[in-house]
Amino acid sequence: MITLTINGKSQEFDVDPATPILWVLREQAGLTGTKYGCGIAMCGACTVHLNGMPIRSCVTPVQAAAGQEITTIEGIGNAATGLHPVQQAWIAEQVPQCGYCQSGQIMAAVALLHTNPAPTDADIDTAMSGNICRCGTYPRIRKGIKVAAAAMAAQRGGANNG
Repeated sequence: MITLTINGKSQEFDVDPATPILWVLREQAGLTGTKYGCGIAMCGACTVHLNGMPIRSCVTPVQAAAGQEITTIEGIGNAATGLHPVQQAWIAEQVPQCGYCQSGQIMAAVALLHTNPAPTDADIDTAMSGNICRCGTYPRIRKGIKVAAAAMAAQRGGANNG
């Protein structure tokens, strides 16, 4: 048995310790927002946060997450709206086309804004470079991140210079 804390809730799973986190999330915990893309940590569709840092859940064994905090796309919203500012920006800017990669894109964007609340275009391009969008919505992704950064700055009462 492995105990995981997922979106603030502690749960026990009877799985092989080498099982990728992705499969525990999707098949055991029923959290299907995290997607399977490539299975080799190259596309970013499976991005979740482990202790606030983005990781590829398709290659990270569940044993590596024992005793740590996993946050999925289902766990990033806030109590008032149910949505994170990045999710709100994604909707407002109509970022997704097919949408398959978007949970991973959003998780990467949330991590970026956590460490860099006013990213430049170059910062965004660097941070998001490992997340592939087959539909090519990169300009809308960048705009969504900037809109979210501005909204988050307004919530903090500050200005966004990025």
